[in-house]
Amino acid sequence: MIPGPSRWATIRGLLPVPFERFPTFLRDITARYGNVVAFALPWRSYLFVNEAALVKAILVTQQHAFSKSLGTRVLRLLLGEGLLTSEDPLHRQMRRIVQPAFHRERIAEYAHAMERDANEFADGLNDGRTLDAHAAMTALTLRIATETLFGSDESDAARVVGDALRLMMGQFPYMLTPIGSLRSRLPFRKTRQFWHARATLDAIMFELIARRRRDGSERTDALSLLLAARADDTGYRPADSQLRDEIMTLFIAGHETTANALTWALVLLAQHPGIDDRLAAAARDGDRAYIVRTVKEVLRLYPPAWIIGRETLRDVTLNGGVAIPERTTVFFAPLMLHRRPDLFPYPDRFDPDRWHGSEPPPFAYVPFGGGARRCIGEEFALAEIAIVLTSLVSRWRFTLAPGASTRTAPLVTLRPAGPVLMNVARRV
Repeated sequence: MIPGPSRWATIRGLLPVPFERFPTFLRDITARYGNVVAFALPWRSYLFVNEAALVKAILVTQQHAFSKSLGTRVLRLLLGEGLLTSEDPLHRQMRRIVQPAFHRERIAEYAHAMERDANEFADGLNDGRTLDAHAAMTALTLRIATETLFGSDESDAARVVGDALRLMMGQFPYMLTPIGSLRSRLPFRKTRQFWHARATLDAIMFELIARRRRDGSERTDALSLLLAARADDTGYRPADSQLRDEIMTLFIAGHETTANALTWALVLLAQHPGIDDRLAAAARDGDRAYIVRTVKEVLRLYPPAWIIGRETLRDVTLNGGVAIPERTTVFFAPLMLHRRPDLFPYPDRFDPDRWHGSEPPPFAYVPFGGGARRCIGEEFALAEIAIVLTSLVSRWRFTLAPGASTRTAPLVTLRPAGPVLMNVARRV
């Protein structure tokens, strides 16, 4: 019998909007019941695991016993059947087709655009300016995404993507409730706004695909590579609707995760001036190893995908005799796993040097997931975060403005709960 809170205690701990209260709820139940906890709401049964070996079982050794969770299926409203939301065999087919766009030589080419855009952003800052770090990083990563994924400045697409994403983020917690599916079909104002944004987005994307097909010139952006892709060994070749889903997934997931990571990096550096100075010196001296360690530590404390879920397709038994019935939502939270003191000593401490010659057990550190569905854009994101940070901290110091909020909003990703106001000063 797997321990856990009663249904009534679960309802009290999670309602009215379960997703928003998950981090606090999960901390409470693991403190009381341990790292494998069962609980239920009237409409769904859950199992939360906070063990690296069980994470490996879910993502690798018994992956075929699981499908995507309800949360991922909700994302299909915006992303369609892209890599993030699709199931096999479509996922396996499209991953083979998309993979060449993220080979190392392509990442090296994308890095030139990342460096140019990051340097232009840094050049445009002024000593003594106050800015919303999250808004600024979102704008910068949107620009990088349009150039690397589309090969051109698609400002209209970026604006509509931003609008649709904000609407989706705001509605996401409510879509996971029992009336979520009904809510998406009722004519609420925000629902109408979302579907209008989605329709506009589709129009932009299909026009972009058609324009690129007419162009015919050789390009190295991700969309052009997808359009030039030949059928895989099964004879499958994606239709334009599938290309739309894939490029939208890459575009939204790419800019959203990096914008959040960069924002949290600036917050952590502002809270730790000694590490900030050391990173600035590393950026100036070309000490890539320390930059990489800093990025890894940011992603440990603020993982892009803070919670990852699956649903059992059948009864399944994991390591140690953990028996899970069919149609149970099973999930783990890198936000929690990365802060286990037995895996990461002094887990709440921001310490890039913890990564110097030391690695945690397999699947204890999973900021980009793992197994066959590990994020295909991981190297892209890591390169972008490192490049932007290098450009910014080598010239500027960012400090939190008085009263600035650094609270998290646990939505699809771990966003800031509001504007992150920071003061900018020239580094001397």
